[in-house]
Amino acid sequence: MTGTGLLVPVSESPTLRPTVAYALQEALDRIEDGSESVAVHFVYPVSERSTVGEDSAETEQARALLEKVSVWAEEDLGEASDAVTVETGLVGTREYLFSPGDYAEVLTRYAREFDLDGAVFDPEFDPLGTTPLLPTLQSEVRRAGLDVTEAPVQRQRRSPLLVKRGTVAQFLALFGVSYLFYLLLAGSLATFELATGAISAGIVAVALWGVSLTTPVEPVRTVKRLARFALYVPYLLWEIVVANFKIAYVVLHPDLPIDPKLVEFDAAVSSSLPVTTLANSITLTPGTLTVDVSRRHFTVHTLTRDSRADLFGGSLERAVRFVFYGLAAARIPSPSERTMEEGEES
Repeated sequence: MTGTGLLVPVSESPTLRPTVAYALQEALDRIEDGSESVAVHFVYPVSERSTVGEDSAETEQARALLEKVSVWAEEDLGEASDAVTVETGLVGTREYLFSPGDYAEVLTRYAREFDLDGAVFDPEFDPLGTTPLLPTLQSEVRRAGLDVTEAPVQRQRRSPLLVKRGTVAQFLALFGVSYLFYLLLAGSLATFELATGAISAGIVAVALWGVSLTTPVEPVRTVKRLARFALYVPYLLWEIVVANFKIAYVVLHPDLPIDPKLVEFDAAVSSSLPVTTLANSITLTPGTLTVDVSRRHFTVHTLTRDSRADLFGGSLERAVRFVFYGLAAARIPSPSERTMEEGEES
């Protein structure tokens, strides 16, 4: 490539601001080295997603982030804004992006289209949000012929508070669960097993007391939830079996009628345990895979149209609500129905 421009992929990260400043300084350095003008293109890769609703939440966030980047660029360039052209845009909006190779192909195609010869990467650039993408992505882009640079910015250290003060009820609950689990594995109620089980459960409870339970233990509600969960397990197993047959049919079909898409929806569950249960249940069901969860906002990979229809039908969501909130809470509209109601109101 013989262009005089820089490609800067962006995503929300604590090091994005200094990365923008570094990329613009690189452009100014090129001007000082003799280039008449340099273009810096800040792009946000957005994988095509089917969203329950009109607009993808990620697309809206991407546009807002690019507007913020434009403001930063104006601040950093100042009077030199005439020499450096700043462009922003979304890429991959009509494509399915999943692997580093997919992202690299979209980025390098964009670079060729606009005659860009270099790429500057934010060290914490991570559009997937769940898997380490940057090292492989940089290698793929470099292999395509771009001069790749990782912005030498200082990463912020994030030290979340893991240990907190627990209650006696939480300690006893953790001790009891650990003790029962030990005896279940031991398969015996001999004196030795009872004694060693109590010691082991005590060690586990002391070590994990402040990190394993996030909410106060309410014995009555916990027993009810466990009873409802016992009903939920065979239901989930049945859903897994049915989904297995559907996927087997697709795989064995001569035309292989798959239609993979990333979809988004807001689930009617809150707090960490119900959200985690729903996310794992979706992943355990063949044909769907939970890619990302932000509070109640789910991003799910679906393999076929049927798997999307089942997901938006809300059966798993209702079942999880039944486990944690009771039978009455399960009688709610599906994600598709909720979106239709919101559209009619607006």
